[in-house]
Amino acid sequence: MEKKDNSPLKISSISELHQILNVPKPLHPLISLVDNTKMSVDKYYLDRSFTLSFYKISYKFSENGKMGYGQGYYDFNEGGMMFTAPNQVLATDENAEYFGYTLFIHPDFLRNYPLAKSIKKYGFFSYDTNEALHLSEKEKTLIVGILDNINEELNTAIDEISQDVIISYLEVLLNYSNRFYKRQFITRKVVNHDLLSKMEDVLESYFNKQETLTKGLPTVEFLASELNLSTHYLSDMLRNLTGQNTQQHIHEKLIEKAKEYLTTTNFSVSEVAYQLGFEHSQSFNKLFKKKMNVTPLSYKQSFN
Repeated sequence: MEKKDNSPLKISSISELHQILNVPKPLHPLISLVDNTKMSVDKYYLDRSFTLSFYKISYKFSENGKMGYGQGYYDFNEGGMMFTAPNQVLATDENAEYFGYTLFIHPDFLRNYPLAKSIKKYGFFSYDTNEALHLSEKEKTLIVGILDNINEELNTAIDEISQDVIISYLEVLLNYSNRFYKRQFITRKVVNHDLLSKMEDVLESYFNKQETLTKGLPTVEFLASELNLSTHYLSDMLRNLTGQNTQQHIHEKLIEKAKEYLTTTNFSVSEVAYQLGFEHSQSFNKLFKKKMNVTPLSYKQSFN
């Protein structure tokens, strides 16, 4: 029996993707806007993972106001947006029936424009699908309006100004999306505060069970996994809630536990560093002094 190839299918061009989706050829080889209801993926590609060599921005909604992801469902009300950077592993959904639009942008389309570099600052391109941007009615109107403008420009005869105009629309689209995500962090503050409390519990348990002795220092990836979040979403959420990213929160907890060891045990500074998961005590000394403006040894001696 022939073994099924489970490796992700790499799709290098937007024209190739249009063939797979069974939609007409793109009007421009480096950018296209597709009506989600027109997509019809061949059975050969269903249930197979793939990667795109270009950016993907989707605005989707379902008639019942909900969209399914894996085992769960997420309320979308007026719709939601998802952003994917090049070379991320994606998957098709055989039962997906979503309305809206999907925008595909090849990095070459952005070349020679500042956006080619600045697009990398938008962390939401690395969020998971369950961290999609939920839109209000007013926000939906703005986003759909921008997508309609891009579509109109793509359907207009291409001239030397066309790319400048579309780039401008893309910048506006990304800036509005960034604003709406910041709004979402605020409006979902209760949920996010619950996540913050859970993160504190995870860190406390990690140190209390002395997992540092076998696993080393807690990492951003570990925390994100424990909270079922992407690393970028977790850091952006924390930054909006507390002004600190995930790594800074880990450092705060490390210093808190270090102070506890230094003042309540007979451990030497090197032993404290070992208990906390540092491979080298010099690294611990450097972090402690940076945070406390005093060395661990001086801090310990001040309590003796």
